[in-house]
Amino acid sequence: MKKDNIDKLFERLQDEFDFEEPQIGHEQRFLEKLNPAQGTIAMPVKKRQLWKPLSIAASIALVCVLGLGYFNSTPTIKEQVVEIAPEVSDTEFYFVNLIEEQIQELKEAKSPENEKLVEDTMVQLQKLASDYQTLERELVNGGDSKIIMNAMIINFQTRIDLLREVMDNIENIKNLKTYNDENITI
Repeated sequence: MKKDNIDKLFERLQDEFDFEEPQIGHEQRFLEKLNPAQGTIAMPVKKRQLWKPLSIAASIALVCVLGLGYFNSTPTIKEQVVEIAPEVSDTEFYFVNLIEEQIQELKEAKSPENEKLVEDTMVQLQKLASDYQTLERELVNGGDSKIIMNAMIINFQTRIDLLREVMDNIENIKNLKTYNDENITI
């Protein structure tokens, strides 16, 4: 019964509905009329916040870039060498530790008398390290692995021999200086 009354009401008012949009600024004029002096409080107009959708889009873009970087990253030469010859990493670990110990001893033995010798030794060690990196690249690029791995070991041994020889020379310089100081008479 109520439904019939509502239907009749809509049929009667059908041609009188207002479909027009209010003029631009209608809401602002309405809020100005609700003056706080009259005891009413005007509600502030909410500005559309654009930073939320932009921050979500930026987050998604960041995750995509990081994901692409992770999945498309090429392995380093060291990782490729370990894939080709896993025993190289163990050998390299042993030799590198031994060389580092000897370099530390060399630096501790450095004095004004042997400073040039130590500096020249460090330059030679850098050249040998560069040669070793070249050997790693050759191994990764498909060279004869047995020959290259043998050359890598020889490179390490050459570095160790160089450090031992320099340490012997430094010891000889110290002994010579001590001997000369003892033989000088005043």
